[in-house]
Amino acid sequence: MLKLSGVLPALVTPFDPQDQIDFAAFKMHLTALRAAGVSGWVPCGSSGEYNLMSDDERDQVLRFVKDFAKPGETLIAGTNAPSTAGVIANTQRAKDLGYHAVLLAVPFYTKPTQAEIIRHFNAVIDATDMNIVLYSYPGKDGVEIEHEALDALADNPRIIGIKESSGVLQRAIGISQRYAGRIQLVSGSDDIAWDFMHWGADSWICGPANCMAKPVCEMDAAFRAGDHARAKEIMQAVWPAMNVLESGKFVQKLKYGCELQGTPVGGCRMPFGPLTDAEKAEFAAAMQPILNWK
Repeated sequence: MLKLSGVLPALVTPFDPQDQIDFAAFKMHLTALRAAGVSGWVPCGSSGEYNLMSDDERDQVLRFVKDFAKPGETLIAGTNAPSTAGVIANTQRAKDLGYHAVLLAVPFYTKPTQAEIIRHFNAVIDATDMNIVLYSYPGKDGVEIEHEALDALADNPRIIGIKESSGVLQRAIGISQRYAGRIQLVSGSDDIAWDFMHWGADSWICGPANCMAKPVCEMDAAFRAGDHARAKEIMQAVWPAMNVLESGKFVQKLKYGCELQGTPVGGCRMPFGPLTDAEKAEFAAAMQPILNWK
């Protein structure tokens, strides 16, 4: 089984003033994240506005990130689509490009049953033989990947992990205990990532890493080194900014945070709207300890 570890940023996609992908800004952004200590890359997820891009644009992003990556850096592609056939096609292209795994939520807009979820993921595996990190985010998808589905999928060697983004710590604990040694728990609820670490999450697919990579990578490293007090101290420092992120306009704030860090990545595509001056001021204030991070 592919072992997942460290901070894996759920990458934003930079856009220029003409709303085209800005690969020069992308390179600067990835270079800064690598210097901060990330362990790999997760492009074309929800933080990357994948649902607002064409298939060709998504392929361009996956190819660009793959070409930038160095040996030893984990590559996980977001290959979601509204249909199983679309997911299979996207996943096969990511595999052909050399990605190690894909990150998959349930097909959006359909609200599938647990039986349909099982059938969907098995169909993707049968067609592609690709490693899958499940992505359970009921707040966005409308359904949870429940134990019924996880029980049916847990012993498939291609189901390697689950990014748990329900925000419910009890569920994360239950997953860590029920599927120990079978499905890796991946931190996906950023504001309780320290708690996830205590319950066995060795990796963190982290949207906030786009604009606070230094502290979150330091937090991960401190925890692994056994310095849980330092890890908690960092969590307390970044929590206010994460809390503001979770209050709404998540992707817009990630991108504004990159601007504050000196690696601007442009705005978001419609229907995402811009931040108000008040929203910018609130997030900038919460980001101050992070901007001054040593």
